Amino acid sequence: MPEPQRLGVLSRLAPEPMKVVLNWGRRYSLWVFNFGLACCAIEFIAASMARHDFIRLGVIPFAPGPRQADLMIVSGTVTDKMAPAVKRLYEQMPEPKYVISFGACSNCGGPYWDSYSVTKGVDQIIPVDVYVPGCPPRPEALLQGILKLQEKIARESLAERYATGGPGRTSAAALRSGLVAAPQTPGEERE
Repeated sequence: MPEPQRLGVLSRLAPEPMKVVLNWGRRYSLWVFNFGLACCAIEFIAASMARHDFIRLGVIPFAPGPRQADLMIVSGTVTDKMAPAVKRLYEQMPEPKYVISFGACSNCGGPYWDSYSVTKGVDQIIPVDVYVPGCPPRPEALLQGILKLQEKIARESLAERYATGGPGRTSAAALRSGLVAAPQTPGEERE
């Protein structure tokens, strides 16, 4: 098994207070990319409105796209046909990136688990950091999931986070496997 990549000398020598400050900044400035596929997306929208207001937790809803997002919330039934799009959008997110699986359908297929076209949980495609159960979960459950993710970020080690295939994370090569290849231009060879 290949040895995981190591951080640069300066990153390893960063004092512990600096690591705490970096994790604090990531914890309270999460830009959300909502991948809403069904009724759970309505509950996500309710959580972002004035009554529940998850902006007070440091979560900024509705990032312009995956390249500006830190957190992907997958809510709803993920079908096999939609799975490559979920994976591709996840790959477009910059590191550090986090995923919340919101609702029974995205957790395990929900009431459609035995359908031939439903993915049995978004964790079959991308790594998930927090699972929020329910059908559909209430907005308060999403707020609790966000708090759990923030606790996880606060405890996070930079060395573990950025090592390839670190604990609980899938390597970049494994995430790229199985994607549809980009169309070729004339005169170009495939890898």
